[in-house]
Amino acid sequence: MRYREREDTEQEINMSPLIDMVFILLIFFMVSATFVKDMDLEIQRPKASSSTPASSKAIRVFIDNNGDTYLDNQPVRSWVIQSRLRELLRQTSNSSVLVVTDEHVPASKLIEVVDQCRLAGAADVGVVTERESGA
Repeated sequence: MRYREREDTEQEINMSPLIDMVFILLIFFMVSATFVKDMDLEIQRPKASSSTPASSKAIRVFIDNNGDTYLDNQPVRSWVIQSRLRELLRQTSNSSVLVVTDEHVPASKLIEVVDQCRLAGAADVGVVTERESGA
């Protein structure tokens, strides 16, 4: 029996399946991630320990710390919210509205905006809060 020397064969790792998997994961995370762009307002959201996550498809009404209201990134008066919101609710299948407000806005202003949203036909009207630490 003779000992035969083996030729040095170079081992290669095929990178194409790895690259394919990386692209598939990238596409999956891009499609499954939700991106909600809020307006660039200086708002300190009120804190609540019982807050729950809201739908990212809800229509957002903003009230800044001066009491000015914004709907669809446009400033609106309180009495115009109902008609504009009715139009937006007709265009979308989602009938929930989120009111993003500053914690220093008077309760009367918040109640007025929530009332206008309900009169416009919104099924669910919620107020965006920040979850309290330790809750």
